Amino acid sequence: MSMERISRALELAARQREAHAAAAIAEQPQTENMPETAAVAPIRAPQAPVLTLDPAAMEREYVLPPSAGGARGRHYKLLRTQVLRRLDQLKANTLAVLSPKTDAGKTLTAINLAIAIAAELDRTALLVDLDLRNPGVHQRLGLRPELGIEDCLQAGRPVSDAIVRLAGYERLTVLPVREPVEHSAELLNSEYAIRQVADLRNRYANRIIVVDLPPVLQADDALAFSRTAQAGLMVVGEGRTARADLLQSMELLRDLTIVGTVLNGSREPVVQAY
Repeated sequence: MSMERISRALELAARQREAHAAAAIAEQPQTENMPETAAVAPIRAPQAPVLTLDPAAMEREYVLPPSAGGARGRHYKLLRTQVLRRLDQLKANTLAVLSPKTDAGKTLTAINLAIAIAAELDRTALLVDLDLRNPGVHQRLGLRPELGIEDCLQAGRPVSDAIVRLAGYERLTVLPVREPVEHSAELLNSEYAIRQVADLRNRYANRIIVVDLPPVLQADDALAFSRTAQAGLMVVGEGRTARADLLQSMELLRDLTIVGTVLNGSREPVVQAY
């Protein structure tokens, strides 16, 4: 699928979504009443274990360093700036990272976007893996969590119990999955999960929650969680994402505000903000 064809597909999808945009924005949960903070300090959660990442593995997996520096970091910082501007306009702090199908680069985009957001001095980021059927965040980061978000949802524990910190990434925390589960959509759509996400959302005024969700067309999990998310970022792969799949995904998620699209696999990374 060429860049030109994807651009045309995105323009068509954006036009189709205009009729829904006003209502969708109006329905977004507001964060106006969150407590104000003069400055955002590194997240201090004494109960959260601090895990050390292997620098060689991070380079091999294309995971950004804490500063989000380097050539790859520049592209994610550009994406960060555009995404944060749209989230601020929506008064939203919860972003679902989506793709129509697998192999579009969704999980890596979620990881590196969260790192880039956390590199800002006045922001913190929480990276949440909700691809419960095929979790990838802990694998890309080389984590072996003793407790996962799925354990908390199934046992009725606060999901914050499963949060871990990464050595060197001062303003970033991660909520990983320990092992795949089959009844993922039911877990994500439960009232308990919705309350837990709301608690995470309201905990810190300047924290952005980046959620890695399953592919839209390969499970109903993304649709189940879409009523809880405040905004979405669509990731597509050049030569891998079919135009029909992209349009179908955008239609299924028509009630979710999509703040932009990332085109992976092109000679030059492309970000289209709405």
